[in-house]
Amino acid sequence: MHSNLNLADVPAVEATEFGLVMQFLVENGQGLALLRGLNEDEIRVIEDRIWTEFQGSNQARLAVALRFRAVLDVFASRRLKALFLERGFRLLAAIAREAAVRPLNVRFGFNPQRLLLALDAMTAMPANELQEDMTLPLAA
Repeated sequence: MHSNLNLADVPAVEATEFGLVMQFLVENGQGLALLRGLNEDEIRVIEDRIWTEFQGSNQARLAVALRFRAVLDVFASRRLKALFLERGFRLLAAIAREAAVRPLNVRFGFNPQRLLLALDAMTAMPANELQEDMTLPLAA
């Protein structure tokens, strides 16, 4: 059976499916791959794990691999790197949720500004926690 994948509109995947890629990075000691990037050999190792350990259809595997490459590309942006440094590893779960469902065209990739805004909103500290951190003791 021959199945075509439209590269102008890569299908969405489940966040848990894309989350496996983030898990693979952490397990391989590459949790900072979004900051420093990966070379082609390192990307191939992750893609091999996608093809061997992922329990989905071939189309879903391909969609996850394409979305992973697009995330690596978009994280070359200075603002997304800065957000990752500010928010830390809690950003990985948010990336998995957003990258799984965000519209993706292989030629153009993800829109860095829209992804930045979505990730910023998802990982922002709630207002009540911010209020507690900013209270200063009054001097008598």
